[in-house]
Amino acid sequence: MNAPLKEFGPIKAVIFDMDGLLLDTEGIYTEVTSIIAERYGRTFDWSVKQNIIGRGATDLANYVVQALELPITPQEFLVIREPLMRERFPNALGMPGAEELVRHLKAHNIPIAVGTSSSSPTFELKTTLHRDWFALFDCIVTADDPEVGAAKPAPDIFLTAARRLGVEPRDCLVFEDSPFGVTAAKAAGMTAIAIPDSAMADEKYAHADGIIRSLRMFQPSLCGLPELEWA
Repeated sequence: MNAPLKEFGPIKAVIFDMDGLLLDTEGIYTEVTSIIAERYGRTFDWSVKQNIIGRGATDLANYVVQALELPITPQEFLVIREPLMRERFPNALGMPGAEELVRHLKAHNIPIAVGTSSSSPTFELKTTLHRDWFALFDCIVTADDPEVGAAKPAPDIFLTAARRLGVEPRDCLVFEDSPFGVTAAKAAGMTAIAIPDSAMADEKYAHADGIIRSLRMFQPSLCGLPELEWA
């Protein structure tokens, strides 16, 4: 970790990113993008993947089409991608420690929210197997929320979540797996802990307040939150 968590807090609310943080969806995005790339004789690999984690749909499509030199428009890319993802998202699994931490915070009346670059319909698909514990969140803020003007790395999603939780941004802790998400959290004036993909270098998260490699490594008590003994 690049910053000692004991310097943080006390934290009054926690906001979670979803993709790659609460739910293991990044593999689905990789599979689908690879399928589309192969249709046009291109290869989608980590050199491109590492630069799109955490981007909103439009921004992601623009980057992928340009980086892979696909002979389609970004809009066509999204149209082709939609049914492929819709088929796979309902099978998304939870990330290690995610449900346990969410239930712990809820049991101790800590305000919690999801702040995701996904749209509301996509959120519903991804959480198919996890309705019970996603129902514990005090609010869900998606990229197509009417109060969100811009997706990450803009701070809108996180600021909207804090407003609905009734907590000042400076008192919020954000968990993010992407550099863009960390940028959004810091722009919102919040504490940001990065939990990167195992293939991502720590250097990409120099702007985070801390880096851990799994939610299960998080010690809430170091942020002034109720202590959790991981099972």
